[in-house]
Amino acid sequence: MNTDFPRILTLLRKEKGISQKSAAEKLEISQALLSHYEKGIRECGLDFLVRCADFYGVSCDYLLGRSPEPTGSRLTVEDIPDPDAAGKENRTKGSGTIMPLLQKKLIANSLNILFDLIQKLNNHVLLSEVSSYLMLAVYRMFRIAYSANPKNREQMFTVPQHLANGYTTAAMMLCETNAAAAAGGQDIGLEQKSSPENSNTISVTTELLTAQYPLFASSLLNLIKNAEKQIADRMKD
Repeated sequence: MNTDFPRILTLLRKEKGISQKSAAEKLEISQALLSHYEKGIRECGLDFLVRCADFYGVSCDYLLGRSPEPTGSRLTVEDIPDPDAAGKENRTKGSGTIMPLLQKKLIANSLNILFDLIQKLNNHVLLSEVSSYLMLAVYRMFRIAYSANPKNREQMFTVPQHLANGYTTAAMMLCETNAAAAAGGQDIGLEQKSSPENSNTISVTTELLTAQYPLFASSLLNLIKNAEKQIADRMKD
């Protein structure tokens, strides 16, 4: 049984702001049957799947959890906009926006350096584990921000709220452990395009960072300073 379909079907109805009875009428089935579909008690047929896609204006792939995009599209490198691209979603408005914008730039610019350095190391496992760790960190913070409004629907996520924090912590710890081992040239038993023996090494100094990354080095150095200040401040508490 597809476990994503009941969750997404419920999410779409609630985001549309209609009752189960109203949705059932529009979809030409009984409320009881729709309830069974939303709870995952019964599986629907292809005809109903298509009706749902038409009614909610999404693709069948999205309904089945095969694509995170409502249109069913799959992301490619070319599809992903540059972080600095102009657009309304990239502009922070309102009062007190200088500090968030500054922090956003510090993080984005520092990531440019981090990923460039990792690519120079020619260590696929390290790159993969660092990427996974950062995605998990963003996922965790997004869920916290998302939960600020209790009306936001938990059906957006497959991992229940009461498990998300613990599972994310465990996954991040595993990524960190694997990344540290890969950086140390150890074979951690994962499929890797580059072996520890073929990995490169890099020398990093503030002077080299400034010379190689004139646009971004100051951001990374300030991020390091700010992070260590926060660590010191929290250790005093």
